[in-house]
Amino acid sequence: MDKLKAMNAFVCIVEAGSLTAAADALDVSQPSMVRLLAALEAAVGVRLINRTTRRMALTDEGREYYERCKLVLAAVDEAEASLSARRAEPRGRLRITSSVTFGRALLAPLVVDFMAAHPQLRIELLLLDRVIDLIEEGVDVGVRLAHLPDSSLVAVPVGQTRRVVLGTAALLRRHRLPDLAALRTAPCVSFSGLVSPHDWPMQVDGKLTRLPVNTVFTTNQIDAAVVACLRGLGYGQFFDYQVQAPLRDGKLKPVLAAHWPLPTPIHVVYPHARLLSGNVRSFVDYVVPRLRSRVAALSG
Repeated sequence: MDKLKAMNAFVCIVEAGSLTAAADALDVSQPSMVRLLAALEAAVGVRLINRTTRRMALTDEGREYYERCKLVLAAVDEAEASLSARRAEPRGRLRITSSVTFGRALLAPLVVDFMAAHPQLRIELLLLDRVIDLIEEGVDVGVRLAHLPDSSLVAVPVGQTRRVVLGTAALLRRHRLPDLAALRTAPCVSFSGLVSPHDWPMQVDGKLTRLPVNTVFTTNQIDAAVVACLRGLGYGQFFDYQVQAPLRDGKLKPVLAAHWPLPTPIHVVYPHARLLSGNVRSFVDYVVPRLRSRVAALSG
């Protein structure tokens, strides 16, 4: 028995609602569908569908197996489509998006390298500190730094980042932070892009809490906030990739590490695999392993 063929037939039976309709959809005879289903049930050792002369109903085992079969068949389709895409030279238009600082530091160099290898592509890289709807705004691929809600998008994990709280050594001497409460009076600098600049997400008693802080400087540009922090104007909360160099060089010191929020996942997101163009698939295949390597190097 061809297991994949039998799994495809089973999924088709469930989605078509009858053996006859599934046989028509796959252009095979009904007796062939019956034999495939019987052989599959014999192979897995359980009844998948209860059948009478009038109706069919999935068993509990059949319902679970149906969901798993869909994943297997989708993975096979994606693997085959990926190989086909590699044989085709990317050409035409590709729109990619990311947040500003992450895109500038980690994604843009990869996009440029990818375009250099595929000169017939025309790429638009949108670096925006706002969440956009890929489908509504006609964007092909995005990089998202967030816990993602369920959606129609495929999300491929490439690593994680973390919000850290930092200050200069001189600031630590002037305004010690023995506990979280000290942030209410110590000077702070804040980025106003996606969250309120007047309270920071922090872990308190194992729960994520918005903690009011004494913001003395607010800006909508991460670079300006980092400069203000480096000049000792106040403590700052940033994603680790945004302050990699001053952290490495010791110009900014981590504080209150026990209360930093849990890591934030980073995903490459794109429409469902069955809807992918060759351009998107080629770019995803190229960028995912390279982004994983770059993100891992940040925490290494």
